[in-house]
Amino acid sequence: MKIAVTSTGPALDDQIDPRFGRCAYFVIVETNDMSFEAFDNESIALGGGAGIQSAQFVASKGIDAVITGNCGPKALQTLSAANIQIFAGQTGTVREVVERYKRGDIKSTDTPNVSDHYGMGNGSNMDQWMRKGCGGGMGMGRGMGMGRGMGMGRGTNPSTWNISHQSGATMLSKEEKLRRLKNQADELRQQIEDLESSMKALEEK
Repeated sequence: MKIAVTSTGPALDDQIDPRFGRCAYFVIVETNDMSFEAFDNESIALGGGAGIQSAQFVASKGIDAVITGNCGPKALQTLSAANIQIFAGQTGTVREVVERYKRGDIKSTDTPNVSDHYGMGNGSNMDQWMRKGCGGGMGMGRGMGMGRGMGMGRGTNPSTWNISHQSGATMLSKEEKLRRLKNQADELRQQIEDLESSMKALEEK
């Protein structure tokens, strides 16, 4: 059987990435011989629909099951429609969870365990900073409140952003940390553009 595991890195001994739609990698493992392939998750920087896009990607690889930390309703619906089992709420390394699966120690789920927008706040330190900073600010969201909030409040100094807070990040290379920070910076720039567009639209009314 082929299983897709969300991972913080491209190897069997990397930690599970708790996010499904915006995980760093998908490691696809053949349970018979533990051979595997690792794929960058190209949906990591999407402003919306990352769960659906990621679900469609892994489904295209002919997998039988997904093992992850958290799975939102849209991703779960897409995976279920493709007859793919979902094993959420898992932690540890890719190798460990696959071994648990092979022993029958984990159970599949047919209900989401997080909201659709969970992935933007979990494991993304820039987004965590933004959420902390929006406590005293304007809660204008992406797409006029249809998505994640973009705060203008007083918050954490950007110099304190620390990518090592991510699960398994101590195992990441310098290049991988830089790539993730660039992705997060791109997300922030997009959010600022959306916020400015929303403000302009309000001013013109």
